[in-house]
Amino acid sequence: MSDRYQDLAHNPIGKFLVKNLGLPNPPYLERYEGGPLVQGSVLTGSATQGDVAKAVTAALKALKVEATGVPAQGKRYKGLVFDATGIADAAGLVALQQFFTPVLRQLQGSGRVVVVGTVPEEAGSEGARVAQRALEGFTRSLAKEVGGGSTANLVYLAPGAETSLASTLGFFLSPKSAYVSGQVVRIGTTGITSVTDPVDLEKPLAGKVALVTGASRGLGEADMRTLARDGATVIGLDVPPLEADLKALADELGGGYIVGDITAEDAPATIAAYVKENYGAVDVVVHNAGITRDKRLRNMKPENWQLVVDISVGAPQRITDELLAQGLINEGGTVIGIASIAGIAGNNGQTNYASAKAGVIGWIQALAERVAGDGITANVVAPGFMETEMVKTIPLGIREAGRRMNSMSQGGQPVDVAEAIAWFANPGSGAVSGNVLGVNGQMLLGAS
Repeated sequence: MSDRYQDLAHNPIGKFLVKNLGLPNPPYLERYEGGPLVQGSVLTGSATQGDVAKAVTAALKALKVEATGVPAQGKRYKGLVFDATGIADAAGLVALQQFFTPVLRQLQGSGRVVVVGTVPEEAGSEGARVAQRALEGFTRSLAKEVGGGSTANLVYLAPGAETSLASTLGFFLSPKSAYVSGQVVRIGTTGITSVTDPVDLEKPLAGKVALVTGASRGLGEADMRTLARDGATVIGLDVPPLEADLKALADELGGGYIVGDITAEDAPATIAAYVKENYGAVDVVVHNAGITRDKRLRNMKPENWQLVVDISVGAPQRITDELLAQGLINEGGTVIGIASIAGIAGNNGQTNYASAKAGVIGWIQALAERVAGDGITANVVAPGFMETEMVKTIPLGIREAGRRMNSMSQGGQPVDVAEAIAWFANPGSGAVSGNVLGVNGQMLLGAS
């Protein structure tokens, strides 16, 4: 759905009004269209005794990103990466100001800021734990300052995960993370600290098989297209009324498809049988299917409560357990749940949906611990206001509030969710597990 206000804000009259009336100014975001991950140079820095500066340099080299550790006066940078692992007490936090203040004006539009720290619980001393936890407040505040479509995100590393940075840096420094800002990601916290870097940077999922539920339209369609772009063979699943759309998409992408209701009693066995017979196993499972049946709790019907919860979290649990029981998720594979900002912040009239989506987070975090020994990861993508067909049904006032109340002053696109899923699915993200990533432009109220 088009954003007419955004277009208005960029014409000459609109620019004048936005500037002089202090109105929201939604920038046009740069999104990935192929080619190099970063179109420009990245400046790196480190606090004294930083642990990962060399790992950052090595990761950027592997990603074929131009990088330097020496700032040049007047030069513009597409990204700024700071190793904050060496900050061991509150006083040492001044290193953040000393690095960023002189160079922030040199950050290009749609630029990227990444701070790398140590998981606070593993920091080693009380002072270090204080300092490392402080990085969250710093990064989220900076994310609200940078503007112009730029983002700022924080990456925490567990001990031993220093060499597992490349995929995550590539995501956060590239246009693939256009609508991801103010987020915190932890690497290596489930015990998986080594990764298999993809052979082909442009096709990191070559040779992989991905299953996507709710695949025929909207977010699911974007997931299918993006995973296929990255080299995966895709299998789409959707309900019988959408079979024609599903088949057309699968045929276009050279993949397979399954028609059925995921809440049916025999759905897990049916899906497992299809995967086993046609592909042997899968590497990526994306539980995208979901519905809303909005009513305030006082008016909620039991069947609408149960259906929403079962589609979002009950059925995905059963399907995943069946695939795992039959050994149909390969080592190095990943399970990705789709939650929502509603599951984090709540939403009026959506107690059923918010409960279901919060449940997705609880399930995936428990699953991440359970399957870590098998070399399988599990993560959550939590979208905010997304520009899908569904928003047409939202009253204008609420729709505009949803668009503007984030650091980007706009709604996200389905591809923004798909890019996050593709990052989680990347073999180089094999140490990224148990995370909840908000794809929401950094919501200003209720959640980060």
